[in-house]
Amino acid sequence: MKNSILAILAVASMVACKKNETTSTDQAGDSTAMTAPAADSGMMNNTDSTAVTGTTDTKANLSDQDKKFADAAAKGGMMEVMMGQLAATNANSATVKSLGQMMVKDHGKANDELKKWATATGYTLPTSLDADQQKQYDDLKAKKGAEFDRMYTDLMVTDHQKDIAEFKKEASGGSEASLKSFASTTLPTLEHHLMESEKAKASVK
Repeated sequence: MKNSILAILAVASMVACKKNETTSTDQAGDSTAMTAPAADSGMMNNTDSTAVTGTTDTKANLSDQDKKFADAAAKGGMMEVMMGQLAATNANSATVKSLGQMMVKDHGKANDELKKWATATGYTLPTSLDADQQKQYDDLKAKKGAEFDRMYTDLMVTDHQKDIAEFKKEASGGSEASLKSFASTTLPTLEHHLMESEKAKASVK
């Protein structure tokens, strides 16, 4: 009887061991089957690393001085032409009339050059006088005869002294090459205008 029990236990033990081996093998197989290959993170996260290049700005990189000068030159040039037109028709002195005509011609040409520069660089110039300049123009327009001549020549001397200083500053210290060139090439004309304005002023005292 004892031997029979031992035999049964031995068989049971063998069956149990066999079952455990099978289970282990199945689990190993399942584990292998369930293990998916690692995703290629490089592929999944692959993005276009090429830097996006911004479009080049064709507008000139103007300094504050360049902008201030261009604005002042545009408004000053307009005023010179408008006042010159008044002088050409309203002046009492032939010398003052001639001075006005010269201002219209020379400043008209300079204004055109400045407009070409503005178009080339994409800069917007002012198209009207400032309040002080408009007042000066209106006051001059109201004058007649010798009084007109004295006021006009006095304005031309004062304005051209100021213009020459501003153009010299831009010619030497500006940032934009073509605007500096405009200032430099216009200077001799302004200096000539100042000389002629001083002569005309002296003649109408």
